Amino acid sequence: MFKIIAAVGGAVALVALIAWFGGRSIGADVLRAGWAIPANILIHLCQLFCAGAAWWLLVGDFRHSVFSFLRFRMIREGVNSLLPVAQIGGPVVAVRVMMAQGISGAIAGAGTTLDLTVEAAMQLVFTLAGLALLSGEGLKPLWVPWVEGGLVAGLAGVVALVLAQRAGLMRVIERLLAKLQEMFPRLALDGLQGLHVELLRLQRDPKVLVKAALLQLLAWGGGTFEVYLALLAMGSPVPLTQAFILESLGMAARSAGFAVPGALGVQEGGFILVGELFGLPPELGLALSMVKRAREVAVGSAGLLLWHWSEIRRWIGA
Repeated sequence: MFKIIAAVGGAVALVALIAWFGGRSIGADVLRAGWAIPANILIHLCQLFCAGAAWWLLVGDFRHSVFSFLRFRMIREGVNSLLPVAQIGGPVVAVRVMMAQGISGAIAGAGTTLDLTVEAAMQLVFTLAGLALLSGEGLKPLWVPWVEGGLVAGLAGVVALVLAQRAGLMRVIERLLAKLQEMFPRLALDGLQGLHVELLRLQRDPKVLVKAALLQLLAWGGGTFEVYLALLAMGSPVPLTQAFILESLGMAARSAGFAVPGALGVQEGGFILVGELFGLPPELGLALSMVKRAREVAVGSAGLLLWHWSEIRRWIGA
């Protein structure tokens, strides 16, 4: 019920923003940026490749190529972006697909958990870099303390998650999965036993962790070029530093709205607030978000198709 309410509320907020600031003007800006959308799809695929490479390193199953993990990453993003799963369903579906490809359930689950942890930590670094550049521009709007508070809370959350993992969180999950397996034998969850041991093993290689972190940071930063290109196409170019700030704080707003499917309305509000600092009118901030959503639908749809193809192959025994 909450997901339905959140989805409806987000959709209403998005429609209200478009109606308030002028749907015709926003639509015209999006049409002007039409030629940039294919380029932004390529840019985002490069981001997903970096993120997939980080995941590949963390899982450490090199029988599968890095391109397999690009596919897993596309599936994960497609489910999270286009389905009302509150950022949880994507990793679950990805682990299922990985297991179907012969990766141990324990390794797939532990590697995905570690990847999500590293990804979250690097978004904090990315957001902090955006705030530093914003300060360098001589700007400190009234909402910055809220972002700083979010960073502190996010850091505390990541630290708490790591400590919980070390303390045996995955053992608790293993016991829950064992009980589910007893209740529903057809779920085939026994392959996920050993999550705790595998997670601790994967955390022991600092070189791999650093490489994965740098790749994730590169993936986050790649969105800067999406923003830069979209605004250039709409006839309102900004310097790369400002595009970086827009991307980092816009994605921070999107992550803060994780409970709303697709962060509908939340992402748009973030781009409006940050864009106004650089003289971008609200309708342009909305148009920028719409261009990103067009790319999101394209790449996310491809991810969902890859997922369904994987399920079809499993069903026919290919």
